Amino acid sequence: MIFIAVRFTARPDQADRWLDLVDDFTRATRAEPGNLFFDWSRSVDDPNVFVLLEAFADAEAGAAHVASPHFTAGLAAMAGAIATTPEIINVEVPQQGWGAMAELSPTAP
Repeated sequence: MIFIAVRFTARPDQADRWLDLVDDFTRATRAEPGNLFFDWSRSVDDPNVFVLLEAFADAEAGAAHVASPHFTAGLAAMAGAIATTPEIINVEVPQQGWGAMAELSPTAP
């Protein structure tokens, strides 16, 4: 699996509309056959910072994503709303999707 984490810092005047701004991009990416997940989070420390966790089944699926029209459109939409160049982690991981955490499980109420 190709695992990608991207940290975006939105301009303060764009932060509250960020998820609306990326909605079409998010929906289109989640519909890609090779997409395993595409999840946004907002920082609890800085409301202008958003983190995207995404994964693709393999390098081919990742390449198809980057070559898609919605990827190009998504980057164009975000370019006018970011305050800094995003930071990225992109690695190949020997699993498909999320696995259970071994160190923690729920206890009885």
